[in-house]
Amino acid sequence: MLYIPSDAARQPRMGPLPFPDPGDREPWRTPSVTIPGAALPDLTTLLQLLSLRKLGVRQLQADPGPGPPDRRLFGGLVASQAVVAAAATVDPERPLHSLHSYFLRPGRHGPPIDMDVDEIRNGRSFATRRVVASQQGEAIFNLAASFKKPEPGVSHQRAMPQAIPPEQAEEFEDMRVRLLGGPDAKRPPSAVEVRMCKPLSLEPLAEPDGGANQPIWMRIRGTLPDDPMIHTAMLVYASDRALLSTASRPHGLHWGRGMGASLDHSVWIHRPFRFDDWLLYSCDSPVAHAARGLCFGSVFTSDGEHVATVAQEGLIRFDP
Repeated sequence: MLYIPSDAARQPRMGPLPFPDPGDREPWRTPSVTIPGAALPDLTTLLQLLSLRKLGVRQLQADPGPGPPDRRLFGGLVASQAVVAAAATVDPERPLHSLHSYFLRPGRHGPPIDMDVDEIRNGRSFATRRVVASQQGEAIFNLAASFKKPEPGVSHQRAMPQAIPPEQAEEFEDMRVRLLGGPDAKRPPSAVEVRMCKPLSLEPLAEPDGGANQPIWMRIRGTLPDDPMIHTAMLVYASDRALLSTASRPHGLHWGRGMGASLDHSVWIHRPFRFDDWLLYSCDSPVAHAARGLCFGSVFTSDGEHVATVAQEGLIRFDP
């Protein structure tokens, strides 16, 4: 049960992302799945990591998951956990419609992530929350999230960009192995299947438009519960994948050729969706300068509905 820690007039959020009872498991025992290198968690592990522990009225705790202590956490994981923490204090009839966040410090595997939720406002239609995620007393992530009760109103959208179907697109991990080579390059399947409609390169591109754009197909490997909040949290998690590489793409800076780190991240949810169906993530980077790249992503269902928009600025460094 995800509890609503406020007045009794609001109802608890029910769903399959429970706070474990403290006696149910050893504190912060990592799942049995071992994640080698920089591999991302599978679906079972990811759902476990999105199950937060309730410590107080507005204090929750998240598990950073298994991994080498010298590797930084995937930013999308911390963002999705913060979204779950914020949503736990909001009536489920008000789904998330936007978030704005900053990555402050690299998160690490091992120490638990403390989530402090501030109930900024509870209005008739909107609810606003602020979440600060900390490890060992230091803030690593700051989130502002807004939730809104659905209502009828104006509606329009641009057409979905053209892209090859996912069945014809190359799986991201296969592309990575093809470029890097070596028997140990391939990592185990992660929770999110990613298929690239355009090839990546380890050399600067000479495409007419500069190459700072890429359509990507994504979906969860498996079936998710019907709770819309789970699908939203999963999309927030996945939206941090491959977006910044759009700014690196024209320069051939992939997989050790440069260093990239997300600085801020915003997501707007326009319509309900399911993330266990294919979604097209249409990404482009209009500008990069002074070691920072700006990227935008539009998310569409396979039948063309525009369901979300993403914006991110990231740090990109390399040795000339």
